[in-house]
Amino acid sequence: MAIDIDIERRLGDRVIAARFTAGPGLTALFGPSGVGKTSILNMVAGLLRPDRGHIRVGTRTLFGDGVDLPPEARRIGYVFQDGRLFPHRRVRANLLYGHDLADPAARWMGLDEAVDFLGIGHLLGRWPASLSGGEAQRVAIGRALLSGPECLLMDEPLSSLDAARRGEIMAVIERIRDELKLPILYVSHDRAEVDRLATGVVALE
Repeated sequence: MAIDIDIERRLGDRVIAARFTAGPGLTALFGPSGVGKTSILNMVAGLLRPDRGHIRVGTRTLFGDGVDLPPEARRIGYVFQDGRLFPHRRVRANLLYGHDLADPAARWMGLDEAVDFLGIGHLLGRWPASLSGGEAQRVAIGRALLSGPECLLMDEPLSSLDAARRGEIMAVIERIRDELKLPILYVSHDRAEVDRLATGVVALE
């Protein structure tokens, strides 16, 4: 499975453009702040519409050639910088939100499997406000995996964590990369993070 991207979008007085193919593994979009890394992820996710180009995952066209799938039809898991868990839902309900939205035929991981994979069984009854940053990111990753994605987008998922929690979540991301074989597009401006996690790098200027 590969992600094929050739897109362009004008935002104000600048143009954000990207053209690359990302295969299985973790492809880092690396560059300084303000260069458009998150905007590229948002275009892949369907949250921002390119002015032109195409986005394909495997044989499916998400955007281009007259196609513009809504976000919920793209089969993309998105892990944001701040987790974005629903504060009014306990951890179990947050995890099942992604699972329940997915087409049953597209699901490839169940709740028990995700909980075991991420080591979050002891958190299921907790409220998001009671979680540490690292715990919240594990839950956010679980919610993304349970949506039955064909690829994952991660937007600086370590930036709000302390050093110990960063190491824990990097180990989780390495397991997803190596064991689940999902293509991952990963935004970061931390060179050490990219050096450890990335199997490919797209440098943006």
